[in-house]
Amino acid sequence: MARELEKRDWHPFLDRVSKGLSGKQAEIEVASAKLGDQIEAEWVPLIGLVYDPKSDVVEVALEGLDHMIHKPQKLFVEEEAGRLLSLEVIDAEGTRQIMQFKDPLMLAAPGR
Repeated sequence: MARELEKRDWHPFLDRVSKGLSGKQAEIEVASAKLGDQIEAEWVPLIGLVYDPKSDVVEVALEGLDHMIHKPQKLFVEEEAGRLLSLEVIDAEGTRQIMQFKDPLMLAAPGR
């Protein structure tokens, strides 16, 4: 079951996640009422995830693609037994950006 992260926790959480990304692949699905469901990237090597509070942008860096989510409103994480299964970011227009990971990411402990 997914849980919502507080906005103040986005930057440290995504920094932690980025540390466990070596060689992992991700798929990004974008879902909105206007466009329907579309696959933005399908099993592409993931380079990193970051939230920049100054510009209010979540960046998903993939090999050959930077997926930018402007004015994110909510961030949900789905974890199981210390593994990150998926992330969902909802932007100001209600568009859902869902990132799934081919091999669930082991999360580093906070503060590492």
